[in-house]
Amino acid sequence: MDYRTKAEFFIRGITGGFIEAAEVIAWSDEIIVSAPKSEDWMVEISSCGPDDRLAILGHLNTVKGTVDEAALAEMLKARQ
Repeated sequence: MDYRTKAEFFIRGITGGFIEAAEVIAWSDEIIVSAPKSEDWMVEISSCGPDDRLAILGHLNTVKGTVDEAALAEMLKARQ
């Protein structure tokens, strides 16, 4: 799973009300540990609090890459 697709999933989840900011923060913490190189958006999300939904959305929008629409649709279907 690429970061851009997962970021888009979280954006839709937060705005749709079926994902809490704490889940995104936990994801960011996990990838900081496992990623070969930390990116700014990872650190920024990791340092947010669970009430910082707008800040988290802003950081998620900075994740580079291309959304895998098929993978995104599967993730959304599984959560809604």
